[in-house]
Amino acid sequence: QVQLVESGGGSVQAGGSLRLSCVASGYPDTTPLDTYCMGWFRRAPGKEREGVAFIYGFRTTTYRASVEGRFTISRDNAKNTLYLQMNSLKPEDTAMYYCAAQYGYCYRNGEADFNYWGQGTQVTVSS
Repeated sequence: QVQLVESGGGSVQAGGSLRLSCVASGYPDTTPLDTYCMGWFRRAPGKEREGVAFIYGFRTTTYRASVEGRFTISRDNAKNTLYLQMNSLKPEDTAMYYCAAQYGYCYRNGEADFNYWGQGTQVTVSS
């Protein structure tokens, strides 16, 4: 059973930066971490959870349009860790951010397509 634990959230002013981390454990040796599609979702107060960024392997990435050019998703398999570097943060980025994983390629990146979820880390951006 894959387990995901996020960290790195906090409160920053608009224009600031944060880096979220997600440490993965419990995946079988026969299915290394880079064979999983991994991603970040977020849920703002009163809104539905939405996909933010996804990665398969080391280079195949996709981003939500509103974060393109500001956020960067990456992974370090040696550390079993997924990252989300968030720059030029805006108040509308305020949300609970969740790490998620599904085995295989990122064919579908909807919330229902991911089997494994972390508990979330809060990001608050003030104007």
